[in-house]
Amino acid sequence: QVQLVESGGGLVQAGGSLGLSCAASGRTFSNYVMGWFRQAPGKERVFVAAISRNGYRLVYAESVKGRFTISRDNTKNTVYLQMNSLKPEDTAVYYCAADESILIGRGRLDYDYWGQGTQVTVSS
Repeated sequence: QVQLVESGGGLVQAGGSLGLSCAASGRTFSNYVMGWFRQAPGKERVFVAAISRNGYRLVYAESVKGRFTISRDNTKNTVYLQMNSLKPEDTAVYYCAADESILIGRGRLDYDYWGQGTQVTVSS
């Protein structure tokens, strides 16, 4: 089992930037595909980005492509989400998740472990 703890959320103006981190503990971090999801009030949790075990393959939702960057440091057991050019519609609770499989998934059910989430609020 792996434990995930997100940090870095906060309030930012539209057009600004924010960086999220997710620290993992427990089992070997490099054995997991890592993903970021977000959930806005009254809406379902949706896929944002994911990164392969070795960090070479990156997958993004269309809504964040070109603005968000996912990365990982397997020596620090941490995955990151750098968010630039933020929009009010990016406001949500952001969750990191870990997937034991090799393939990168975009669905909630693809992921086995979840963090508690961190709030990101973008003001207009």
